[in-house]
Amino acid sequence: MRIGTLAGALLAATMLTAATAAQAETLRLLTWGSYAPEEVIKMFEEKYPDIDVEVTFSNNEEMIAKLRATGGAGFDLAQPSHDRVYAAQLEYDIYKPLDLSKIDTSVMQEKLLDGVKANTTIDGKVYSVPHQWGTSGLMADKSKAPDVSGWGDLCDPAYKGKTSMRLKRTILLGTAFSMGENPFEAYSDLDRYQKILDKVVDKLITCKDNIKAYWKGGDDLSALMLSGEVVASETWDSTAYKLYGENPNIVFVPPKTGALAWIDTFTLPRKGKADDAAYKWINFVLQPEIVKLMSASTGAIAAIKGGKDLMPEEKKAAINAAFTDADIANLQFFANIPPGVEDMEGKALEKIKAATGG
Repeated sequence: MRIGTLAGALLAATMLTAATAAQAETLRLLTWGSYAPEEVIKMFEEKYPDIDVEVTFSNNEEMIAKLRATGGAGFDLAQPSHDRVYAAQLEYDIYKPLDLSKIDTSVMQEKLLDGVKANTTIDGKVYSVPHQWGTSGLMADKSKAPDVSGWGDLCDPAYKGKTSMRLKRTILLGTAFSMGENPFEAYSDLDRYQKILDKVVDKLITCKDNIKAYWKGGDDLSALMLSGEVVASETWDSTAYKLYGENPNIVFVPPKTGALAWIDTFTLPRKGKADDAAYKWINFVLQPEIVKLMSASTGAIAAIKGGKDLMPEEKKAAINAAFTDADIANLQFFANIPPGVEDMEGKALEKIKAATGG
């Protein structure tokens, strides 16, 4: 009798475990490399044992392409930058509005929250809230390139063969600003924007002798800077912050026309199946103790109040070495990208690559 009772209990336990496993929900996260550290995933799954996190690392272009191909299916939470939501939604209908009552927005920096909401509101519905933010600008080894202060300095003959850049839209925008243009204002007149791009293309082609290499990832750029082969480059601020810890002569330089500021968001794909799990993840990773782990992984600042103070100590020192209050006030936040602009920029970049071998 006892054996039968034990067997029955084991069978019941097995069935309960199987039922629990069957009920487990999968949160399919489409995000940037380093935005889902293993330690954070483990802590989340320990708190919510009925949710499994599945991560696909991507970038802005790939996120849009993946979601466009499926009509917004295949993922439950995406993290496009704030300027990549509005036009993509209008063109491809790949996202769905957020239920802000399920997100603790009170912890977010109001300026960043309001900015993202303004950029991603369509027909009165909000599609995104901020997660992390940072900038793109310049990096220089001040012991070798002490006078670098603007995008155009990457083409200064004094640094021939010793500068670097990435052939993506950021360098197009930065170069436009250095030439006295405001590309974001020109978005409303695509003929005008094309003329700006033509000038930028000519400038960057003539700059090719200055370029030691066109970097494609942070590791490539780090190796070039630490070896001294490159003394100045276009960069993400997070890469510069990491290198500052290894060589304090290497600093992030906000261009005099303003560092280009981005905000990566939380956005729900239109056919996502795990909205509740997505909201739990959003609130979870905005907790101060999780922010510390996340910012240590990404090198970016969380869009919460006091986010800068939650950065690792060495990164706080790098940020303070890079930015004055005036530099922060001078930030150029990426504008919403209207339909057609990415194609124009892509063609411009292809012309530069063809002419420079980049």
